[in-house]
Amino acid sequence: QDLADDADYAQQPVSKNESGKGSGNVVYAKDNVSIHPTQYAFERINGRLRLIKQGSSLFMTWIPYKARILNSKISEKDRNLYTIRAVPLAEVRSIRRHTPPLGWQYIIIVLTSGLAFPPLYFYNGGVREFLGTLKEHAFLVRSAEDANVFLVNDIQDPLQKSLSSLELPGAVPVANSASHIEGSLPSIESTEEKIRHDSHHKHSGGLKTVDQHQRLRDPARDISIHVLEKFSLVTKFARETTAQLFGENDGSEAYVPKLDGQPSSKSERVESSVESQPPSSSDPVQHNESTLVWGKPRLPPLGIEEWATFVDSEGRVVDSKALRKRIFYGGIEHNLRQEVWKFLLDYYKFDSTYAERDYLASTKKEEYRTLKAQWQSVSPSQAKRFSKFRERKSRIEKDVVRTDRCLPYYAGDDNPNVERLRDILITYSFYNFDLGYCQGMSDLLSPILFIMEDESEAFWCFVALMERLGPNFDRDQNGMHSQLLALSKLVEFLDGPLHNYFRQADCLNYFFCFRWILIQFKREFDYEKVMRLWEVLWTHYLSEHFHLYMCVALLKRHRKKIIDEKMDFDTLLKFINELSCHIDLEATLRDAEALCICAGDTGSACIPQGTPPSLPI
Repeated sequence: QDLADDADYAQQPVSKNESGKGSGNVVYAKDNVSIHPTQYAFERINGRLRLIKQGSSLFMTWIPYKARILNSKISEKDRNLYTIRAVPLAEVRSIRRHTPPLGWQYIIIVLTSGLAFPPLYFYNGGVREFLGTLKEHAFLVRSAEDANVFLVNDIQDPLQKSLSSLELPGAVPVANSASHIEGSLPSIESTEEKIRHDSHHKHSGGLKTVDQHQRLRDPARDISIHVLEKFSLVTKFARETTAQLFGENDGSEAYVPKLDGQPSSKSERVESSVESQPPSSSDPVQHNESTLVWGKPRLPPLGIEEWATFVDSEGRVVDSKALRKRIFYGGIEHNLRQEVWKFLLDYYKFDSTYAERDYLASTKKEEYRTLKAQWQSVSPSQAKRFSKFRERKSRIEKDVVRTDRCLPYYAGDDNPNVERLRDILITYSFYNFDLGYCQGMSDLLSPILFIMEDESEAFWCFVALMERLGPNFDRDQNGMHSQLLALSKLVEFLDGPLHNYFRQADCLNYFFCFRWILIQFKREFDYEKVMRLWEVLWTHYLSEHFHLYMCVALLKRHRKKIIDEKMDFDTLLKFINELSCHIDLEATLRDAEALCICAGDTGSACIPQGTPPSLPI
């Protein structure tokens, strides 16, 4: 498809020509075009991408800024490995453009030799302008097989252009700009010899080799297969490169592209199980329920046998980070939660032994009895002169009889578990008299008591949780306001159009997300999924504010409906409340993970230090 009539890639205005060094003329220049030298999103090298016209030839360069290797341990000497110096456009076979629904646009440039440069990220936009400038100075066609692949070469005949760009059998360079196809096809031996020769040809720019070893059976009879292989190669390379960038890799497995479709490493098997991303649109609002290409699939819950591998003979957790990562991606089996939750809630220390934990449990049980006896010893006559105690006790008694009564554990009249729920909350109001009791605390305690069963252990785990979430219930609501402000900044950073709509609708206070944050999505999922979500949040694996990225992911998933229906605050609040028990937890976790990785350090900077549920200082 010729781009002449393409609305998305019509001729774009370019900056006023700069004077290039030597006799070249700069026809395009874009600052802050970046590459990522490692798989970590926060490590990047910024530079300037330029197209230079010299005579009838066009050259592309990307030069890193001097001493501007951001957040990276790469030395100045190694910087030259990532420099792209004067690559003729005649050597460029295709350009793969990618516009993920979450993140930034990037392109991958594949040379006629089969080598590819690392992805070039346009953090300030400019991909359209880049392609528009190319169209002015070269023949640029959009692939009929993949709308995001653009074929580039300097041959004048359109048919010969497409064939030579794909390096199909029978497509050979034409001398003196005259288009013709030679009658004889290259033999398999000569083709393999060319591939071996090209694999030794080195280009600057830290090139990655794209495997070209193909089984060429009968080229004249099966050209269509070669066409599809070439397009699938570009698409696969783009997907794998993105997964390698945003996924986690310990460095032990190198990425080796394969054309046979058989994953040969663990990282390839994981990536191949991720759902494919739907075609991207130039309008970001069109992305509604798309699946992120780098979102990792969830794992099965942590079981007893696997848990034993994390603990040494004396009971210490040998690798707490690996354990938290494992729980983040899979959760915990129900029969193991009673033990592992105590570590996640910081009731047990990861380096404590079995003996130390037994001693802690016995001392804490006695301490709880003492605290509980304080309010139980208040006589009726004392209570008459103790208004704060009467008010809190009355609120707690009203709330507990309405908390999770549909569950068998709390169902029925005179249920002892409801009595224990009440006793723990009253005891906590004495333990933390300044904070006391607020509506919503019973929602947070209910799953903990359900898992722990022991009243003392449930109390101390609840105390540990409230060390993090206590500011949510402060009378001045500073804790909630700081989280809503951080959410506003994250949405503005990760989804500008949605944030602008909220500004127009006078919804920038984000109060419609109040319940999500206050009780950590307790009423948005069924009981089992709530417990699965909480143990993911408690790991603090990617961020101690992962719940805010969950909010962004949910808003982003429903953005199209919110904007199309022009929801005001009341309509939006009703819509958010009606999402309860209609949210796909696994998909939302994957979206939130990708958002968190995508935001990187900039996302962390959006969240003020000390914002709940950060660990207490």
